[in-house]
Amino acid sequence: MADTDISQAGGAGEADGESPTTSSNGVVGDATADTTIGFSREAAAQLTAVDADITAEEQEAIAALPSGSALLIVRRGPNSGARFLLDTDVTTVGRHPDADIFLDDVTVSRRHAEFLRHRTAFEVKDLSSLNGTYFDGVRIETALLSDGAEVQIGKYRLTFYASRRDLAPLASG
Repeated sequence: MADTDISQAGGAGEADGESPTTSSNGVVGDATADTTIGFSREAAAQLTAVDADITAEEQEAIAALPSGSALLIVRRGPNSGARFLLDTDVTTVGRHPDADIFLDDVTVSRRHAEFLRHRTAFEVKDLSSLNGTYFDGVRIETALLSDGAEVQIGKYRLTFYASRRDLAPLASG
């Protein structure tokens, strides 16, 4: 196998910024190379992007979530950094003081949206709000949430984090 073949296959080589070495048996590569199969740099960057803006305290809160629950973290809006636990079958969101998640801004309708729990999955449903509810930048009536998804309600941008206990079976199956 030539130097270029190893580099293109993801092994040690000039593409990594290091010079390849040749072992006593004529194999080109890093003598201490790890043979574990890993993610490509692009895939690893995508996985890291989900957790890029998470503080250590938020990581602990997400890791501690029991099965069947999720966490919303406000990323943009008047109360940036606020966290809301989703642990009931229906969680209401709006400007009304009786809403489970009270978002006090004129861009939010009194009864704006609901988060619905279906066992370990969550769905967001717009309640015919004036300014709409957005899922990953697209206006929706209803959407099934995925880990790291962004939900926009008025000027608030919230990131959805599912329980890690519920994600583990998905990763292995």
